[in-house]
Amino acid sequence: MAAQMATPMASHISAHDLSEQLAARQVGVIDVREPMEYASGHISGSLNIPLARITQVDLPRGPLVLVCQSGNRSARALTQLLQQGHSQPIADLMGGLPAWEQAGFALQKTKGAPLPLMRQVQIAAGSLVLLGVILGQTVAPGWIWLSGFVGAGLTYAGISGFCGMARLLAAMPWNQAAIESKGE
Repeated sequence: MAAQMATPMASHISAHDLSEQLAARQVGVIDVREPMEYASGHISGSLNIPLARITQVDLPRGPLVLVCQSGNRSARALTQLLQQGHSQPIADLMGGLPAWEQAGFALQKTKGAPLPLMRQVQIAAGSLVLLGVILGQTVAPGWIWLSGFVGAGLTYAGISGFCGMARLLAAMPWNQAAIESKGE
């Protein structure tokens, strides 16, 4: 895999190869997720530079590997950096952090980090749907529309990629504490 890292061309790297290169101190890791996501679990020694800022900061010198949750944001960051003329060897982690964990490698978690945002969305959405059903059966039938509204919002989020509930939860005070504590 070292041959792939020797050129400025876009490449991908497996979790096992990244682990070997990290152990040999041959590569730096940039996590392009948001600070709250980073706090909930990241590769030890990685640097957190969110996708929105990736082209605005000076990156460390030497070969780099970009990581995110699914591989989508790291692929976008890779494209942006190459379009900007980034000349150092750069790659992204195939399969994102789930591939890293499935390969048996641990994530470092920041003490006191909130639950991952998608788990918060699942808890909030599930609670609202359940509340709508219960209130619809016990208080007034119109409450069932609360469940329908949440279902419509989740459907829209799946189709569009925009989740209003996730944005709302990300702005909550318990999620801001992780961002402030990281200094990002």
